[in-house]
Amino acid sequence: MAMNVSRLVQALEPSATLAMSAKAKQLKAAGKKILDLSVGEPDFPTPWHICEAAIAAMKAGHTHYTIASGIPELKKAVADQYRSRYGLEYAPSQVVIANGAKHALHNACTSLLNPEDEVIIPAPYWVSYSELVKLTGARPVIVPTEEAHGFKLTPEQFCRAITPRTRALLLCSPSNPTGTMYSPEELGQLADIVLEHNLFVISDEIYDQLVYDGLPFASFPTLRSGLQERTIVVNGVSKTYAMTGWRIGWTLSPENLATAMGDLQSQETSNPCSISQYAALTAITGPQECVAEMREQFARRRKFVRERLSKIPQISFPEMQGAFYAFVNISQYLGRNYGQVLIKDSAQWCLELLAQEGVATVMGSAFGAEGYVRLSFATDLATLEEALDRIERFLGSAA
Repeated sequence: MAMNVSRLVQALEPSATLAMSAKAKQLKAAGKKILDLSVGEPDFPTPWHICEAAIAAMKAGHTHYTIASGIPELKKAVADQYRSRYGLEYAPSQVVIANGAKHALHNACTSLLNPEDEVIIPAPYWVSYSELVKLTGARPVIVPTEEAHGFKLTPEQFCRAITPRTRALLLCSPSNPTGTMYSPEELGQLADIVLEHNLFVISDEIYDQLVYDGLPFASFPTLRSGLQERTIVVNGVSKTYAMTGWRIGWTLSPENLATAMGDLQSQETSNPCSISQYAALTAITGPQECVAEMREQFARRRKFVRERLSKIPQISFPEMQGAFYAFVNISQYLGRNYGQVLIKDSAQWCLELLAQEGVATVMGSAFGAEGYVRLSFATDLATLEEALDRIERFLGSAA
């Protein structure tokens, strides 16, 4: 007799980004040359001084349980970082160190939301947002945004989406998957609505240090007085320090919610990896030249991708202001034949691109935006050049 899976888990959609990456790895293992633009992961090695800190932590015997919500030194370093960078005052007790930013988001949703609550999520959105909300019994309210407006939620759209059940807004800036970023003025307009309606905000700021062209990044709680008490900030070391596999993220939140998230984590996972915590401590408090160097490399790749994509007819994409993604409108190339295959949607387009040209991307439908495809430029220029050659050839074969 088969064991029944819970209805909550049955309703979950698997992560499309990880699924495409797994498919690419499977084809690579079979001997096919695959150019992988699917995963949002820096291709740089973790800076060596951070790795050395992990080795030192092991030698020092830091291989046992820590406090469930994280070592005091790391919590203090996170609070100090937000004070020095954004002028925000948090006590270390308001910081919860989690097993990556995804786990931090889970902690935030589970501790804040009740069944039947509604959470407003602008689309396109990162694939896990809606599923993490669903796991709490709350309902994600997806609000489609427009490429013409940089895929940003407008105040009018925000107001129309609010109901008596609305509990929170879940926002990501710079955005995965679009690479666009809200200006301080645009965020301020949303902040006024948050305060007017007594809502909460989960602000995913994981790409806060990957911003280009000198544009100003605004941490959401800094926008208006009273927002800090209504905001859960999510961040981590994965993108900034090329530490995706170390699994260290965190939240900064009001004290009572931080206590609740720490209690939740104590029952679900206990502490994040002790060694990773000491590595993250060095990442935050140690030399920061590595961050600037990686950002400079990303900026060069961004420039290359933007120039190449702009030469391909009948596609469009918003300006890539942060993160390391291009979100490309391929709708003019759907409903057409590629060889013997009629491609009707973005999922089929990505699968055929992988099968015919060996390039892995992610379908826009996974992010709530059919007709688009996400390309990650977190890989070297040679790979990007060949991948874009193949994509252009694939598009050119459409009839």
